[in-house]
Amino acid sequence: TLYVFNTPSLSFSVFKNAVCKVYRFQTVDSKWMLVREQMAECTLSFSVPKQLIGLYIQEDTNRIHELKDLGELSPHWDNLRKDVISRYDQIIKEYQDTLTELEKITGPSFKPSTSKGQRFLEFIPINLHTQRMRVTYSCYDVVTVGAPAAHSQGFKNGGLQKLLSKHESEKKSYSTAYQCIYYPPEQTAKAREILSVVCELQPEISALADELLQSSKVNFRNTLQNLEEKTEQFVHALKDELVKSALLALHAARPGYVCRSQTSAPPSPAKPDSMPSTTEEPPTICNNVNGAQTPLRESKTSPLRSDSIPHHKEYDEEEWASVSLFCMFDRVWASVAKNLNSVIALLEKLHEQENNNNQEPTTTPQHILADVITSHSPDGPVAPVDWRGQLSVLLESLKGCVLEVAQRARRSLLFVLLQEAAGNTAQGLQLQQRRDAVFSQALAALACGFIMRLYAGLEDKVFLKQLHEVGLLVQFESLLSTYSEEIGMLEDMEVGVSDLSTVRFRITEAQSEDGDALMPLITGRRERFTVEVPLPPQTFQALPEELRHGKPLRIIPVLFNVGINEQQTIAERFGDISLQERINHKNFESLEAYYKSLTNTLPSEALPSFQTQTDIKDLLETLGHNVGTKKRKNVEILWLAGMICRRMNGVRFTSCKSAKDRTSMSVTLEQCCLLRDEHQLNKDHFIRALDCMRSGRLSQGELVQWDDPESGSVALNKPASRHFYPIALLLVSSHLLVVWLILSLVFLLAKYQ
Repeated sequence: TLYVFNTPSLSFSVFKNAVCKVYRFQTVDSKWMLVREQMAECTLSFSVPKQLIGLYIQEDTNRIHELKDLGELSPHWDNLRKDVISRYDQIIKEYQDTLTELEKITGPSFKPSTSKGQRFLEFIPINLHTQRMRVTYSCYDVVTVGAPAAHSQGFKNGGLQKLLSKHESEKKSYSTAYQCIYYPPEQTAKAREILSVVCELQPEISALADELLQSSKVNFRNTLQNLEEKTEQFVHALKDELVKSALLALHAARPGYVCRSQTSAPPSPAKPDSMPSTTEEPPTICNNVNGAQTPLRESKTSPLRSDSIPHHKEYDEEEWASVSLFCMFDRVWASVAKNLNSVIALLEKLHEQENNNNQEPTTTPQHILADVITSHSPDGPVAPVDWRGQLSVLLESLKGCVLEVAQRARRSLLFVLLQEAAGNTAQGLQLQQRRDAVFSQALAALACGFIMRLYAGLEDKVFLKQLHEVGLLVQFESLLSTYSEEIGMLEDMEVGVSDLSTVRFRITEAQSEDGDALMPLITGRRERFTVEVPLPPQTFQALPEELRHGKPLRIIPVLFNVGINEQQTIAERFGDISLQERINHKNFESLEAYYKSLTNTLPSEALPSFQTQTDIKDLLETLGHNVGTKKRKNVEILWLAGMICRRMNGVRFTSCKSAKDRTSMSVTLEQCCLLRDEHQLNKDHFIRALDCMRSGRLSQGELVQWDDPESGSVALNKPASRHFYPIALLLVSSHLLVVWLILSLVFLLAKYQ
């Protein structure tokens, strides 16, 4: 029985159909070393995409309900809303059909390259496999996968990078045609982020308020601190200018809104009574143990400053409705601050009374509990009641204010997303589907590599510290050319790898050691997915405290591409390789930034040691020089990037179009170089070792490339490849047609004799 890891249950649940080979090579001192090489399929090839599709369906379904909850809109906006909802319905229907087809699939746990054009398999990565070489006590892992790309949609018009750039430049004209406000991508992403934070924090604040009410007068500090922090985060999220502009836009889209712009400036009307004064003193939080009120610290997270929402100084006649809207929002916002201040003041006063026991507390006008409650109560003085009754009134008021703010902000931000969706054409719908498919392939590969690296480093305290303090480096090595269709594949892959930076991992404790209990679980939404990786209870308890508490783990993806085939030769001589150069430059900067943050956290001596004593800083300088040098097929870039990744405890991925020929050549060459540089492989036996790894005898006696996943993990009873002749030559002469028929007949007779 072959176990990919020391935990058999993980091997059977995540990795299966392992193929193992053992070699014996001669070293420089005429000794022999044993090398064990194994390749396995990964069940996450289908598990992760199916979970993602389900989340896509859930997210789009929720978006439809949210758009319907916007309330009554003017006829123009109501028609646009119906159009957007119909588009979401179309996406949901297609994703449901895809998920139904995927549920029917049985057999190998990977998608072969021959199926890359099938539409219902577009979310599945191509030939996702893990490969591990073990030499004595050293392990070298690499994940091989076909380039994440939308093969079923084709590359006639380019890949995601080009299509997204073109679509974004056209959205302004679309927004004008639909009478929408144009929001750039960073603004719509911010709207989604604020919407997610608000929807997440509002129920947490309500739950903490209920928990605080049930706590005793003594054991309330932790709950109160959490409530204060969550409330500050909540209000800080709503301080963005985008929320104000969204409130105004939604107000203008309501039925009955009339624009009364005049050519001459109207006389300045008096401010309405509800307008908050800009000279009002900022609210204070009673955060002193003795109950003294102190102003809230000046920080970005301060929700209680009077200047948190800037006030407009001049308004024309048509803007006064908007002023009233902002005033209403300001009043509710101020109520949140006052109620929170009252809760803190009350509990601190109770704590002071408990400490003083029967002693008479020193009273000042600001420290008397009745004065505290009266000064913060929106309804004036409160009749003396028991402390729990007073606290209940304040907490219910706080919960109500937070809920009202959340509802108003939620509707306004949803209106921003409605305008973005209305400005999208059918092409925008296809781009979203294409991006979803590419991201699904990339995330499946990432989850596979993360789990493989995590289990290999469970006993490495330095790696675990690096994991939760700096994040995990994942390096994608691409061998695609910058010619013809592979340009589009590389553009897809660039966006897919970049989107992985928004993913977070979290380690959880499995309920049991069964295979299904150890499968990763994906939660979240687009641009905010979290992958939960369960570990067996005994293993989980041995982790550092930060990991056991569920700290989100960052991912730092980098992509380096160097084309190596004959098409790249054509591109370098007659075409354009600027895409490859730009990708390598951009990702070198990301790699350099990760190294700086890593060295600020961990000493360089704590990182893995290799026989090659070259410092990582020197390797980075050499890599930077190679990236900036004009050189054809500079594979030194890939070799240096891979070496740096291993030195910094990263995860390596190797990709080409189908993860077969070029990928297997790259992986086997890297393995032999590691044996030569790290384990004293005799240089005279280097070529022999390389040939040995690239070919082998199977039980049928047939010579195959076992590094080809499609021939290493599946039965070999595949039909022989068909031979095609250039039909264009047959049009030159009828004599050639006769010759072609004779040669074909001879070939068929020889084949079946």
